[in-house]
Amino acid sequence: MHELILICREEDVETVSDALMEIESLAVSVEDADADTPIENALFGEPGMPAPKAGWDRSVVKALFETEAQATEAATLLLAQDWASDVHVQTIQAVEEQDWVRLTQSQFAPVEITPTFWIVPSWHEAPAGAKQKMRLDPGLAFGTGSHPTTRMCLRWIAAHGDEAAGWDRVLDYGCGSGILAIATGLFGARGIDAVDIDPAAVQSSLQNAQENQVSIHAALPDAAKGEYPVVLANILATPLKLLAPLLCQHLAPGGHLVLAGILERQAEELKAAYAPFVSLEVTDQEDGWILMTARRA
Repeated sequence: MHELILICREEDVETVSDALMEIESLAVSVEDADADTPIENALFGEPGMPAPKAGWDRSVVKALFETEAQATEAATLLLAQDWASDVHVQTIQAVEEQDWVRLTQSQFAPVEITPTFWIVPSWHEAPAGAKQKMRLDPGLAFGTGSHPTTRMCLRWIAAHGDEAAGWDRVLDYGCGSGILAIATGLFGARGIDAVDIDPAAVQSSLQNAQENQVSIHAALPDAAKGEYPVVLANILATPLKLLAPLLCQHLAPGGHLVLAGILERQAEELKAAYAPFVSLEVTDQEDGWILMTARRA
C-alpha cells in the first residue's frame, strides 16, 4: 500500500476528497495540519448545532492506494485540475504492513470503572481485583466504557449496586452498545428495556447482552412503555432537552433519572428544561463532562 499525502485549504477539502474517491483511492482521511501545536483547532458537532466544517484551515488529506504508481497518477490528475492551485503534495510513502487486528486490539485495554468493576475486551484477561466484569468489544455502536460520559453512568450504577436487585424495570434510552443496560443487569436488575433510533445499536445491544448472559429487551424507542424505577440516557445535551417530557413521563415515583452527554457549561440549560418535572443536580464530572441525576417525588 502507498499513501498520497496532500496539504490544502479547508474550502478545498470536500472537493479534493471527492476527487480522490472518484479516482478509486481505497480510503481518504482528513487531519488538522496544525495538530499538536498551539494553533490546533478542535472540530466537533452536536444535534441542533451548525454542522462542523469539512476540514481545518490547513488540512492534511491522506489517500490510500494499492501501488506507488496509482498514488503518483492520482497526484498528477489532481494537480492538473483548475481548482487545485492551492493543493500541494506533501509526500507519497509506503504504508508499513501491519497486523491490523492486533493493532486495533492493542488500543482497547480493560477499563476500570471502580476497583472491583471493569469493562474487559474479549481478548484480555480480567484484572485480579475484578469482582464484577463486563465483556465488551468495540463495534459499530457507541459505548465501550472509555468515554467519560459512559464511565460516569457506570460509576453511578456501581454506586447503587446494592439497590439494583430491587429494580424490576430499567430503561436505557439511546442505548448504543447496550453497556448501561447490561451493567444494571450484572448488578441484579430485571425487566431491562434498551432502546435506540439506530437498528445497528439494537442488534449490538442484544449481542453484547447475550455474551454477558444478561437478559434485556432491545428495540426502537416506541418499545419503551410505562414507568421505570431507573431511567438512563447518555446522549447529548440538545436531544436530552427535547426528550425531557418523554423521559420524565417514563420515570416512576421515587425513581432515579440519570443523564449524561452534557458539558459543564450546559448544566443550567438542562436544569431549566427538566425543572417542570424534576430537580436535576450535577453528581459527577470528568474531563469537562458532567453527570446529572434526579429523583422523582
